[in-house]
Amino acid sequence: MALKVLQSFGNDELAKVYVGITKEGSWVEFVESLQPPLPRKDKWVLIVSTMDGCPVKCGFCDAGGSFRRNLTREEIMDQIHYMVARRFTGAVNVAKFKIQFARIGEPSLNPSVLEVLEELDGKYDAPGLLPSVSSVAPLNSESFFEELLEIKNERYVGRFQLQFSVHSTDRDQRDYLIPVRKWDLEKIADYGSQFCGEHDRKVTLNFALSSGSLVESAVISRLFDPAKFLVKITPVNPTYSSRDRKLDSAVDDDGSLVYHQRFVDELRSDGFDVLVSVGEPEENRIGSNCGLYVKRHLSGSSDLSGAYALVKKDTT
Repeated sequence: MALKVLQSFGNDELAKVYVGITKEGSWVEFVESLQPPLPRKDKWVLIVSTMDGCPVKCGFCDAGGSFRRNLTREEIMDQIHYMVARRFTGAVNVAKFKIQFARIGEPSLNPSVLEVLEELDGKYDAPGLLPSVSSVAPLNSESFFEELLEIKNERYVGRFQLQFSVHSTDRDQRDYLIPVRKWDLEKIADYGSQFCGEHDRKVTLNFALSSGSLVESAVISRLFDPAKFLVKITPVNPTYSSRDRKLDSAVDDDGSLVYHQRFVDELRSDGFDVLVSVGEPEENRIGSNCGLYVKRHLSGSSDLSGAYALVKKDTT
């Protein structure tokens, strides 16, 4: 394996973040995590990078602004294999073995992600394999999503998770948070309805909510079919970018919504499954929820542990 892992942070009972460099000289960051109290044999999540940097520059993500290039199929697979080889020598005996293309980079702008998805099916003895692609749906990604639909239909019916990052139902605020040309909600609704077949998992609409998020349930209910879409609420995590833009989380550490409870209640009343997903508070200290340790490494910091706990302290 050509990937050289330089540092890791966290613990084996919750989450670990890895920083490495590929043979092509690109910095990568990837994560493995558990969901307490579930043991690893029940659920194990790997989160991998698809780019060296990211061109999207989302408002609460530290990865934007330093895009160099797309990672190759081998560079992405090396991240996965490193984490698998640390835990398993044979079959990956995990009931829900989730691999998310969601750490650094916009996956729909990298065709190598499709190559990885082709290879993953059969690469490991892993009956619980559940690939997951999370995207902001940038313009000019139509060919990626057309091929993704074909791959899902050929290889992953009923065991693929597609997530669109929406974050706001207000057009101007959505442009502020995701400052690239992208699909409008109508196009996401149209594509997602095609993607979710009779036996497939529902397409996820993700909202990382801050106290100032503009969200209207009527917009979602008008455009999206609750039989094909679910809504996932996550916190705006404590990153340097979210701190600089004063984006305070709308979700408490205990998982309760401080703001926007009406949004959730109305969606549920309209028939939507709504998941409020809050990680363990310890994950913010580790930095596995969000954040970017690569930048800390490149800046010469020798002690990266707890880096994002410092960010959180600054926001209170």
